[in-house]
Amino acid sequence: MARSSVLESATSVEPQPEERASAAEVSRVASGVSRLALRLPDGSEVVLPASLVKVLAASASELSEGHAVTVLASTARLTPAEVGRLLGLSRPFVARLLDAGEIGSERLPGSRHRTVRLADVLEFQARRERRRAGRRRVAEAIESADLPY
Repeated sequence: MARSSVLESATSVEPQPEERASAAEVSRVASGVSRLALRLPDGSEVVLPASLVKVLAASASELSEGHAVTVLASTARLTPAEVGRLLGLSRPFVARLLDAGEIGSERLPGSRHRTVRLADVLEFQARRERRRAGRRRVAEAIESADLPY
């Protein structure tokens, strides 16, 4: 039986241009508080937990900037191909990263196939961004010091 794609079944939202202003307002309001109440059409209210307010603020911020938002649990297990799609890398390159231990993975029992936790992909991406920022700071320091390169 074929495995359904985690990314295909994830909830994805593409912002519409006319929604960006209201998303920015929600982001502004939700960023400054830890509790919000949602008023339902019947007039009743539901108090949102702090964790959901954080998700709402982060999602609204991204939508207000015109970025799509995809909701996945950090425990979601991805195939190397899905990891490649998320990171903008080829599946063979992701396989080399998995082989080198740059991204944690687990082999499926009795199989040569691997799965990768989304949390491990996000951790790898954060390390990659930190290295990229460090290289940028070094290049800027060299340039500002007018050193020969």
